[in-house]
Amino acid sequence: MNVMLQAARKAARGLARDFGEVAQLQVSLKGPADFVTSADTRAETVLFEELSRARPGYSFLMEERGAVAGADKTHRWIVDPLDGTTNFLHGIPMFAISIALERERELVSALIYNPANGDTFTAERGKGAFLDDRRIRVAGRTEFDNCVIATGIPHRGRPDHGLFLRECENVMGRCAGVRRMGAASLDLAWLAAGRFDGFWERNLKPWDMAAGILIVREAGGYVTGLEGKPDMLASGGIIAGNERIHRALSRVLGECAAAA
Repeated sequence: MNVMLQAARKAARGLARDFGEVAQLQVSLKGPADFVTSADTRAETVLFEELSRARPGYSFLMEERGAVAGADKTHRWIVDPLDGTTNFLHGIPMFAISIALERERELVSALIYNPANGDTFTAERGKGAFLDDRRIRVAGRTEFDNCVIATGIPHRGRPDHGLFLRECENVMGRCAGVRRMGAASLDLAWLAAGRFDGFWERNLKPWDMAAGILIVREAGGYVTGLEGKPDMLASGGIIAGNERIHRALSRVLGECAAAA
């Protein structure tokens, strides 16, 4: 965890500086409504170098570099240097560095760090989840109509807009509110801290959610793929919440899929 914290804080210094001068960033279009910035690539380089120096031989899965094989096949870092790039580019302080460590394909350590406000969410398998030094737990609400549910809206160029609109209409009609914050890692971290009661999204990448999955689990939450299987990193779909709300949200979304 110390290795991860040191790497994230070093990368965050550059992100915080660039966030303060967002108008000066060099921006190139990576895909429909999906931007990559000079800040993004610099942060990933810092994280790659720091983690490699501290743990030589570990493999990587990173947003920009992709898969980088190391001599140690039992350990893999899963890294997003800047989750919430569009927020970052628009001066919205909802973005994060996300780092997870796999050992023998099991998530064992996780960190989500927001350079804009210093929020640091961490978890190690079997040791609980924390916001800074405070232990966190998922919210205890059991009635879906009292819940605030987070989601991610598929942006331009992504499929499933029609399905998402049906899902959103169905969820909105049954809960206290739906929120779209623009960074899946922070959505999951906030769920772990009890700020959100549930979360669902499609078409995510492993680096968007790996750290958040472990943090939610260590905070007492349930995380599965959209079909209820533990295949989130492969399928890209995710549902999370406490046991009752996870079940209720799965049922609501399942009704939409059945009607499609």
